[in-house]
Amino acid sequence: MSSREREADTRPATLSRAERERAGAGLGETWFPRTGTAGRLNAPRPALVETEFDGAPRTVNRQQVALVREEWRVVDRWWTEDPVDRRYFEVVLESGQNVCVYRDQEARSWFSQNA
Repeated sequence: MSSREREADTRPATLSRAERERAGAGLGETWFPRTGTAGRLNAPRPALVETEFDGAPRTVNRQQVALVREEWRVVDRWWTEDPVDRRYFEVVLESGQNVCVYRDQEARSWFSQNA
């Protein structure tokens, strides 16, 4: 594929009036062709967490936890087949990075997100 073809693939395409009416779009709106699936912004990632005796994180991805800023628990959708039961911690690592980690009680795994 030439650079001109790649550039054409990334430019927004304007739909014809008939196509906009079928799609329910208003006049003058721009349509962007789908080039693949986009990942969620700040999606949770599996984390390696060592804990204290009370379950609070001691290390996150092999970095020492300097401070646990906040802790909370989320229990939701308990009436469905896909319940949520998580214990969250907002921590500051020794590097100064703020990270939000949580223990998914259903999956029995730890995950991290940028705070």
